[in-house]
Amino acid sequence: MQAYLVIDLNITDLPGFMLYAQRIPALIEKHAGRYIVQGVEPTVIEGSGDQLQRSVIIEFPSRLAAHAFLDERRNSDLHSIWSNATDSRILLVDGCD
Repeated sequence: MQAYLVIDLNITDLPGFMLYAQRIPALIEKHAGRYIVQGVEPTVIEGSGDQLQRSVIIEFPSRLAAHAFLDERRNSDLHSIWSNATDSRILLVDGCD
């Protein structure tokens, strides 16, 4: 069953974010992931809270593949680049069979 990373973010350091954005696609591809939604400005339909600048959804073939991606990202400098360049929330959700 597919798994999805649902990412909401605000960019706080554009040069750092651009470095991340240049490098992360290769890691996503390495783990058989693909962008479903890539950096679009979300429209709030209902609810309240902080307004987010961008949303991303990445599909992986399985939860295992998503975790492998997350683990490799966490153990590389990409994680610190991301943390320093964004305020974000990342959710891992399973798709429907």
